[in-house]
Amino acid sequence: MSATVTVTVPSARGAQSVTVAYTRKGSGEPLLLLHGIGHHRQAWDPVVDILAAERDVIAVDLPGFGVSPALPSGLDYDLATTTSVFGALCEALDLDRPHVAGNSLGGLLALDLGREKLIRSVTALSPAGFWSPSERRYAFGVLLAMRRVAERMPLPLVERLSRSAAGRAALTSTIYARPGRRSPEAVVAETLALAHATGFTDTLRAGTSVQFTDDIPEIPVTVAWGTRDMLLVKRQGIRAKHVIPRARLVRLPGCGHVPMNDDPALVARVLLDGSR
Repeated sequence: MSATVTVTVPSARGAQSVTVAYTRKGSGEPLLLLHGIGHHRQAWDPVVDILAAERDVIAVDLPGFGVSPALPSGLDYDLATTTSVFGALCEALDLDRPHVAGNSLGGLLALDLGREKLIRSVTALSPAGFWSPSERRYAFGVLLAMRRVAERMPLPLVERLSRSAAGRAALTSTIYARPGRRSPEAVVAETLALAHATGFTDTLRAGTSVQFTDDIPEIPVTVAWGTRDMLLVKRQGIRAKHVIPRARLVRLPGCGHVPMNDDPALVARVLLDGSR
């Protein structure tokens, strides 16, 4: 069941309240999970039960995504704001420098939290921010196209497509290498999440100037990339390794951009190894 927490973050207009939805399960050292743009925390469902056997798992909806409300007026959807939100979230939930894992946008946010020394380890799955200008334009174009389709497609059609493996592939093959493994209910839910994400446009706009260029020398960093990632191509993982030389670079064979559903056992093992 979802819970919410409201935190206070600074802005040019003074302190602002931000509400974040999350689920929490398991016991052990805390592990915070951050999803990608247009997605929601249920992206982590395939691995949560495995992780919860060894970790206190907190999966969140980023502000303006899933069921987390949009950021209030005066707060931007940029790295500085989001890092402030999650720093305050950790304090509110009594998470003392948790491990953090993120996918895509969430991977970039996890790396930024690591850069700010707010956490004890980072595992980033196909993180944003290591693209060339042409690769970023391509990825943003694909994301915008996916968003338009999700917004315009009638719900009965989404539900009908989700009932077949071919239909699920039509809806989600951009982010999953094995879309047939995604359940019909999950495909419907994430299509609606993409269509209704209030933070999508502003987050994408903020990302046009983002490039992650700083080393993170003081905490363990794992960067993992699916070999069949069609959104952020795998050579970006090599660039990440050059930027963060001590990072452990892991290949995820047969996995796409959102690898948790493509190979839950492998991804869970990478997350557990990265958060020791």
